Amino acid sequence: MTRSSTSAKAASKDAAPTVATSYEHALGELERLVAVMEAGQLPLDQLLESYQRGAELLGFCRSRLQAVEQQVKVLEGEELKQWGES
Repeated sequence: MTRSSTSAKAASKDAAPTVATSYEHALGELERLVAVMEAGQLPLDQLLESYQRGAELLGFCRSRLQAVEQQVKVLEGEELKQWGES
């Protein structure tokens, strides 16, 4: 194992996944994960861990968006309107 992958793996273990506190936080972390994964420099085990974390973050973001959509439906009387419509 190379020195950089060893230190990256150690950093990964030290930074245990935390529960997303907000949609914006989760989206930011997801964007960073995707960028690192797309760079193609991660060892296979770390790539799998990143994929799993990304799936968790994606699920969190989707659930938050659905919750907000439901709140908007309630506020708009069950009828979603296009942005800018009166």
